[in-house]
Amino acid sequence: MKVFRIFVAVAAVAAFAILAQTQTRPAPHTCNVAVIDSSALSDDKGRIARVMAGMQQIEAKYQPLRAELRGMRDRLSTLRADIQKKRQVQDPKLTAQQTDEADRLEVQIKRKAEDAQAGYQRDSVAVLEPLQKDIGEAVTAYAQSRGITLLIDVNRVPVVYAAASMDITKDFIADYNRTHPAGATPAAAPATRPAATPAKPPTRP
Repeated sequence: MKVFRIFVAVAAVAAFAILAQTQTRPAPHTCNVAVIDSSALSDDKGRIARVMAGMQQIEAKYQPLRAELRGMRDRLSTLRADIQKKRQVQDPKLTAQQTDEADRLEVQIKRKAEDAQAGYQRDSVAVLEPLQKDIGEAVTAYAQSRGITLLIDVNRVPVVYAAASMDITKDFIADYNRTHPAGATPAAAPATRPAATPAKPPTRP
């Protein structure tokens, strides 16, 4: 899941608005500032439940294929080692046949891994794209309901110092998980809209 922490942190919060205006404007010259750490939204210890559920769903789907690829790689490694070991004592024709078999298996592994990677990335975007919009809207609504006029993502904007009392990350995650339970996932993005391209796509399996 380590690779996905990077991907989810980028994909799930890309729509965050740094500036969130309240529906009722505050008095002139007043500004209620808060900070949020978007990287924590996909952290293993405190992540948003919907993100966790979505990634677990993808992991479960690709686990059998990942196991199959491991088995194929183990078979190739054993085959190469056997060829190397018997090369000097067996018929050269048999060695050539075994080498051809190993080469074909290596090509199969490469193609299967590439197909799996493409599918894994496609499924990840399909799961995370609706969450991107949903979480972005929830952050704005959270800020508006609490009179926050300026919300800064410390994961994206360098902040020298911010008092702990200004950090709404944990409270937002708790609020989002309460109002957006993992079982009620957001609607999928319209088919006519192109899928978002993550800044750093996942690399598994």
